[in-house]
Amino acid sequence: MVKILSNACTCANGTRRTPSFLERIVGAGAVRAGKILLHLCLSFAPVVILLGGCGAEAPKPAAQAEAKPAEPAVPDEIQSAADSLLGKEAQVLLFGDLAKNGKQEFLAANVVPKTPTNNLPGTIITRAVVVENSDGKWSEVLRCDEHLKNQKGFLGLTPLTSVTGWRLQYEQRDKGLSLYFTPLKGVTDSHVLPIGVRWNPQTKRYQSLDRTYEHFLLESASIEAARSKLR
Repeated sequence: MVKILSNACTCANGTRRTPSFLERIVGAGAVRAGKILLHLCLSFAPVVILLGGCGAEAPKPAAQAEAKPAEPAVPDEIQSAADSLLGKEAQVLLFGDLAKNGKQEFLAANVVPKTPTNNLPGTIITRAVVVENSDGKWSEVLRCDEHLKNQKGFLGLTPLTSVTGWRLQYEQRDKGLSLYFTPLKGVTDSHVLPIGVRWNPQTKRYQSLDRTYEHFLLESASIEAARSKLR
């Protein structure tokens, strides 16, 4: 019958064998003297203290999201030019190289304040202008009041009847500023298609676009000749 040893770690010659990595850390003599526990505690005490100190430190709060940069202030020169064209209520909506033609421009409008009955998308306006700086002088290159006009006349698709309010939407693209004017019969009328307007680098002026918003339309010298029906 095989006798089962009471201690599984006892060697055949009756001596206890200690793993070699402990002997390298605390010394063989300390292992044989049964002083492993004391030496280990002394050896690892600095580590425990260090880890304890690190754990005691409160975690830092997550960094707050960066605040949205404020929009640049409108230069006094631009605001003054807008006021001279639209009055003291003029709001400068955009300024810079809007047409991507190397010239400074600004878009300004008389904006109708938002109300519970006027909550349509876009900006509701009564008048708007795009003004260009040529040789240090500001000159109007596009006007929206009762009709849409440029230096050559009335833009294609502008209505024959006078418009007293427009919904203005705009966006900046690689080709420059794109404007969308929707004539309003009332603040609840949202069924008329917008008239697209963009800078035409061929004619070097702002012109309206056809219903695909891809091709430019010619102007008319008189409002009677302008195409009035919006389809």
